Amino acid sequence: MTGGITAARPVEPAVRSPFGPVLLGGAGYANLYAPVSEDEAQAGLAKAWELGLRAFDTAPHYGAGLSEERLGRFLRTRPRDEFVLCTKVGRLLVDDPAASADAEGFADVPRRSRRLDYSADGVRRSLTESLERLGLDRIDLALVHDPEDHLDQALGEAAGALAALRAEGVIGGWGVGTNFAATAERFVAETDLDHLMIAGRYTLLDRRADRLLDKAAGRGVAVLTAGVLNSNILVAPVPGARFNYVPAPAPLLAVAQRMAAVCERYGSTLRAAALQFGLRDPRVAAVVLGAGLPDLVADSVEQLGAPIDEACWAELERLVPDPADLPD
Repeated sequence: MTGGITAARPVEPAVRSPFGPVLLGGAGYANLYAPVSEDEAQAGLAKAWELGLRAFDTAPHYGAGLSEERLGRFLRTRPRDEFVLCTKVGRLLVDDPAASADAEGFADVPRRSRRLDYSADGVRRSLTESLERLGLDRIDLALVHDPEDHLDQALGEAAGALAALRAEGVIGGWGVGTNFAATAERFVAETDLDHLMIAGRYTLLDRRADRLLDKAAGRGVAVLTAGVLNSNILVAPVPGARFNYVPAPAPLLAVAQRMAAVCERYGSTLRAAALQFGLRDPRVAAVVLGAGLPDLVADSVEQLGAPIDEACWAELERLVPDPADLPD
């Protein structure tokens, strides 16, 4: 359900999702790395809507609730049956005057502590509080967020609670959202989830989730890929560029630079190839855009539709590093 957006999708997904082929992520307009004003956030969301995006991903974690609040203010002005919405469970927010306004990568956000809670009661409370922040009547997809350090409880309680809520019709679907392929593999093997979101592990540069995608396809689980730019190394691979939130090691930076040179030689951009990569794989139902500001949203949508020569893709594939050589 993405309106009139144009994305270069040469193959059809093996598992369809109402969130495909493109979602707008919720961290960028929630002050990730730097403050974004309310006006800028609303302008970014309006630009996404204007360009045809109708699938939105958010989480309590993003901006300590700021993402849900801002997204809710925007979506309440739109017909509810014209968009689909995903949020996450696993972190409860508690008002806390002592909490830092600059924490966990977000800047100048509400003073709220994040309390990890993967219990069944915590899941229900999380969804209730998300609906309050959003000001909406329902959530289409709920994902267990970053459960790797609490995996037994997440598999034993959160998964069961979300499956029950799906059966009750409270949510349309449920799954897991994580940066770790092994975590998602446990959910695919041990639960009846219908979606998973894997961040930063199935990209132009990083293929560590390749086996996960096979397992998900075999179980009929729709895969959403996030973090497809691996922080900013696949935007501008210059000294100081980040790979998965930290400065990229020199050998990996050199690979990204060679990839950028290949794209330039074919009249394309590394950013376009990174954004389009997942949509070339039938095991991927959708990609998540991280852009938040209007110009970045517009550029991302433009890059999704930019033509890339097949010979360029072939050369890029030959440069992909061995997953064993990638930093954790």
